[in-house]
Amino acid sequence: PPSTNPPHPPAFPALPGAGDMQNYENLGRIGEGMDGVVLKCRESGQLVAMKKFKDSDEDDQVRKTALREVRLLKQLRHENVVRLTEVFRRKGKLYIVFEYVERTILEDLEQHMDGLSAEETKRLMWQLVKSILYCHRHRILHRDIKPENLLISKDGVLKLCDFGFKRPQGGPGAKYSVYVASRWYRAPELLVDDQKYGRGVDEWAIGCMFVEIATGQPLFPGESDVDHLWLIMKCLGRLCDRHVSSMKRKAMLAGLRMPPAHELDPLESRFPQFDLPMLQSLKACLHADPDKRASCEEDPYFARAEEMFSPSFRQELEKDREKLRGKE
Repeated sequence: PPSTNPPHPPAFPALPGAGDMQNYENLGRIGEGMDGVVLKCRESGQLVAMKKFKDSDEDDQVRKTALREVRLLKQLRHENVVRLTEVFRRKGKLYIVFEYVERTILEDLEQHMDGLSAEETKRLMWQLVKSILYCHRHRILHRDIKPENLLISKDGVLKLCDFGFKRPQGGPGAKYSVYVASRWYRAPELLVDDQKYGRGVDEWAIGCMFVEIATGQPLFPGESDVDHLWLIMKCLGRLCDRHVSSMKRKAMLAGLRMPPAHELDPLESRFPQFDLPMLQSLKACLHADPDKRASCEEDPYFARAEEMFSPSFRQELEKDREKLRGKE
């Protein structure tokens, strides 16, 4: 009789790349996440970053996350998105090889506790906005923008990385998991369990990063989801009607009330050092209603941004563009 045992999860399908660990010199671990570790390696004289997934073929959830990351990365070719160079399997585990990028924004902020300069802030934010716009135009949500996932090359080129939470955007009414993004960068819709969210979650996180890069301090450092939502309302005021209704249905949030007017601490008061274009850009990203958040594409703050940056930086960007054109 046929077996009643459930079938073993299928192995990874054939993927591009004929690499093997023997081709890489392991120079040490540079990062670790829930689904794997990231190693610094050398291959043919070139430094690369290699992500090794944990128990890929045995753990169905890790396997799905790995495949999602590979499939989405293969679609993305942009100078501000970390470049995938090779994918291979060894002993049931999946390895993804990326270009090596020297540091993260988190490391820069640890060295500059009061934030980065106005020029550096604008240069990094301009590149972050470009990378997210590119993803959105390809109907992909990142869903985990945070300092650790923003790499910076020695020449100052930003690279968006870590695509484990990234996923294709569905049509109107599509539902997604709300358990994404690190708490400090979660939009209100994620905190109130609104599963019908969209690109607004990325735009919100861009606003949070804007403040953190400029000041060195997180915008909403909530110690819990309740505390985080309270900090948001204390700064921005009332949530949109849809989220107020969702909040009332969530037991943990049902007792949370809008702070009284005299306790509000709006962005203008918190950051008097920000000029008007900067505040306008920030407010566009942090609108309480996700349908009214702006993508920053036509933001006056970024007008003529690339022209303002040094010739050497523009040359580095063009080198990356040439590499991408050479791979197409």
